[in-house]
Amino acid sequence: MMNPATAFTDASATGIIGLWNRIAGQLDGWISHNLIALASRIAVAAIFFYSARTKVDGLLTIKDTTFVLFEEDYKVPLLPPEFAAHMATYAEHLFPILLVLGLCTRLSAAALLGMTAVIQIFVYPDAWPTHLTWAVPMLYLIGRGGGTWTIDYRLGIK
Repeated sequence: MMNPATAFTDASATGIIGLWNRIAGQLDGWISHNLIALASRIAVAAIFFYSARTKVDGLLTIKDTTFVLFEEDYKVPLLPPEFAAHMATYAEHLFPILLVLGLCTRLSAAALLGMTAVIQIFVYPDAWPTHLTWAVPMLYLIGRGGGTWTIDYRLGIK
């Protein structure tokens, strides 16, 4: 008598499951870690860099409206609003640039994930679906790194 589990496995190797698994194997080759990491780096960088640019005039002159936002809307405990405005604005410029370059990728993603956590907890607690979509590529980069298409790789940094 044939084992039902073995029969299912044998039949599936040439059937729909086998076809599906061959297609999945092809996709594994086409959609590499390097491609996912690059897309994640650019996606996260764009979110934060565009936010940073709304906070400044010129290169890095922080707008008066940015200080007002940090005094009235973006209240973060333990940090004076002026200090928080400077730190957030500079971080939103620096870490996205590093991400696009693939330099200090894990650190940059971790810093922006920390910033996302602060925004989620203290500023916009109801915006968790948005923040979760930001967090996923950052977690991927923290866990897997930026890939071989990075300055990190060229420098031997994991």
